[in-house]
Amino acid sequence: MTQSINLLIGTRKGAFILKSNEDRRSWEMSGPHCETWPTNHVVGDPKTGAIYAAGGNEWFGPAVWKSTDGGKSWTHSSKGLAYAEGEDPVKAVWSLCVAPDAIYAGVEPAGLFKSTDGGESWVHLDGLRNHPSRERWMPGGAGLILHSLLVDPEDPQSIHVGISSAGVFHSADGGQTWEPRNKGTRADYMPEDQRYPEVGQCVHNLVRAAGGSGRLYQQNHCGMYRSDDAGKTWQSIEDGLPSSFGFPAAAHPRDPDTVFMVPLNGDTKGRYMPDAKAAVWRTRDGGKTWADLRDGLPQQDVYFNVLRQALSTDSLSPAGVYFGAASGAIYGSANEGEGWTLIAQNLPPVVSVETMVA
Repeated sequence: MTQSINLLIGTRKGAFILKSNEDRRSWEMSGPHCETWPTNHVVGDPKTGAIYAAGGNEWFGPAVWKSTDGGKSWTHSSKGLAYAEGEDPVKAVWSLCVAPDAIYAGVEPAGLFKSTDGGESWVHLDGLRNHPSRERWMPGGAGLILHSLLVDPEDPQSIHVGISSAGVFHSADGGQTWEPRNKGTRADYMPEDQRYPEVGQCVHNLVRAAGGSGRLYQQNHCGMYRSDDAGKTWQSIEDGLPSSFGFPAAAHPRDPDTVFMVPLNGDTKGRYMPDAKAAVWRTRDGGKTWADLRDGLPQQDVYFNVLRQALSTDSLSPAGVYFGAASGAIYGSANEGEGWTLIAQNLPPVVSVETMVA
């Protein structure tokens, strides 16, 4: 059966969709969608074909857009995307996750919402914001945002979230109660005797490895990490990388030992590609060793960055890997990073890249 691949792109000026067949050699683009709203995350539900886009800002307000016809038409709803009276208003939706029984949305300021009617209405799961550590959560550079959202497909009650700058939290009861899971991740910006706090780490991206083993990978402001126990403990795997700083990570769809990331040159040195040469880095042994993948990527005067949700893989074989740059370029590889092609350019700054295979 012929399969099609959809790249779902979130940008500062709306959502874009790039479509190709399983060869992934030529692409057709549509957009901008969502009336050019600031769009932080776009995801698809391969079971229904629906596409959801998270967006908004403090002027537009928060909303989740939905298309059931491949992006030809869209509706949006903000019903229920609000905190209780007297709390800070929800500015925007930053992350989405389609779970077996619901859709979840992470917002700014950090909190979690759930929809059981396909995004028509939302309910606040207030257990996270009521966590005793809440008063110690501090905003990162983009604000206090819940940007990483993982629901276990085999156990929908198990939810992991990443918040900048609060860290990783886990719920085993569908979002009612939460515990921090940051043991082993550094906070280099804290005093030396406070480098490993319970909360306060600036997690940049959190991804689940294939295979259902409980393995997670994390790109942090202060290092790259792996957990083999669902985030209870973390170990550094940054040795061999050109920098301990970067934003995105993407897991291989089948191999739990393979993960991709895009390191930048550092948090205070411009936050662009090391040596101004583009590369995606890959490990095939759980972070013991790393290889830089550059074939087809520009190797001179590369000063763009890649944001936390702008790197992803598809489920085909060999796996495709894709990233979007803040410069508006989209690069793709149909062979797990061995060779790259520029597949779109001159888009607005790219915030997120996700895939949907149909």
